[in-house]
Amino acid sequence: MKNKSVFLTVKDHSVSGEAFQLIRNSEYGFLETTPQPSLDKLPDYYKSEDYISHTDSKRNLFEKVYHLVRTISLKKKLNLINSFQSEEKTLLDIGCGTGDFLETAQENNWKVFGIEPNQEARQIANKKTNESVFQTEQLLRFEPNSFDVITLWHVLEHLPNLEDHITIFKKLLKLNGTLLIAVPNYESYDAKYYKEFWAALDVPRHLWHFNQTSISNLVSKQSFKVQKVKPMWFDSFYVSMLSEKYKSGKMNPIKGFWYGMLSNIKAMRSKEASSLIYIIKNG
Repeated sequence: MKNKSVFLTVKDHSVSGEAFQLIRNSEYGFLETTPQPSLDKLPDYYKSEDYISHTDSKRNLFEKVYHLVRTISLKKKLNLINSFQSEEKTLLDIGCGTGDFLETAQENNWKVFGIEPNQEARQIANKKTNESVFQTEQLLRFEPNSFDVITLWHVLEHLPNLEDHITIFKKLLKLNGTLLIAVPNYESYDAKYYKEFWAALDVPRHLWHFNQTSISNLVSKQSFKVQKVKPMWFDSFYVSMLSEKYKSGKMNPIKGFWYGMLSNIKAMRSKEASSLIYIIKNG
């Protein structure tokens, strides 16, 4: 495999139990999940009751904490998009799940649109957003230069045809618009500590695995520029607790919390948090 090398071998802990290799891409610097499932097989890997971004369920303490943290995160995300100067306040959220972010933005005078391939999640989202959420094909039907802000909250790593999607976002975003991409960071402390058990690898649902250099390399191909990078402090706790379960075979929230906190402490100096938000400007 020319210009590529194996970084790590990882197991799908949540659905299939299959093993996948992470291959380093020397052109961009990201890691590729190999082999990647075909487009018709990929949805099968999302068929898990534990895939809570597609539901509003609160069946146990773990899910209740997840939704509490999500409520706090929604306010932070809203504050972030409100900080951008935009006259029409048009927002497109890619992979919007059950639509909580869109609902929050809509309540704060944003004109919202969403893309969600999962039918059940899309139905829930449409009830919250006056039928403003569509299947993936709608991306090709929007008018060019339609949106002030396009957001992908832990979605880019799921998208097949990565470069094609960046090209589409470039077309849909207004001049001086903002592209927000939040993804896990494989150079964080918790990623290096848990290695093949790091839950944010989530193969094969995560097709790509990014560091800061690879995001910059990827978006610069479309003349985007990374303006700022912000940490997502809560993610390290959630990911570390799940990673601890994968590593030891049982939940150990205290130990998981400790390594999540340690990752954040180290990230204050290294700037390599467990997940990062990239604020990317068009133009």
